Amino acid sequence: MNPIKIAVLISGHGRGSNMQAIIDACKDGRINGQVAIVIGVRNEAPAIERAQAAGVETLILNPKEFPSVDDYDTALFDALTSRGIDLICLAGYMRILGDSIVKKYRNRIMNTHPALIPMFCGKGMYGIHVMNAAIERGVKVSGCTVHFVDEEYDNGPIILQTVVPVLDDDTPESLWARILPEEHKTYVKAVQLFADGRLEVVNRRVIIKE
Repeated sequence: MNPIKIAVLISGHGRGSNMQAIIDACKDGRINGQVAIVIGVRNEAPAIERAQAAGVETLILNPKEFPSVDDYDTALFDALTSRGIDLICLAGYMRILGDSIVKKYRNRIMNTHPALIPMFCGKGMYGIHVMNAAIERGVKVSGCTVHFVDEEYDNGPIILQTVVPVLDDDTPESLWARILPEEHKTYVKAVQLFADGRLEVVNRRVIIKE
């Protein structure tokens, strides 16, 4: 199969560790593809600096600098389609994507979430807030989920999940520190499967083909 072209969308403050994991996996051949562009909202974001250091094209599209949400969505849509992007990977991207993007890239947009969806997910559930919720609820296991993106937060078909035990003495910070490396590996594996043409979506189930 031909290598896929990947766009990574990031937030304004993200460290970019999931992005870096995908870039590294492309460069060492674990993913049959390349990160063609990283799109963020401000030049000073650590993830933008990491992408530039890796030699990846970056683009800044700050929603606040556009007259309307529709104008921002159009600029983002044009940036993706003009580069022939095959897969969009969200890495800390906090916005709901525009309908035109979700429609064109249906089952070609991935996101990662640091919990086992449908637990501790949805609007407002991100980063340390997810860990706080897991600790407060007293669950014995948590983990991470990689899923396809649809029109709602954390709602699309689930691709892969990895379970991480919650220890009795865990703090939100210690739990997150153990989930994060598993999140990197799980995200890379999901992108690998996509690049190899092994993912098939049937209703709300993702089938992994041999």
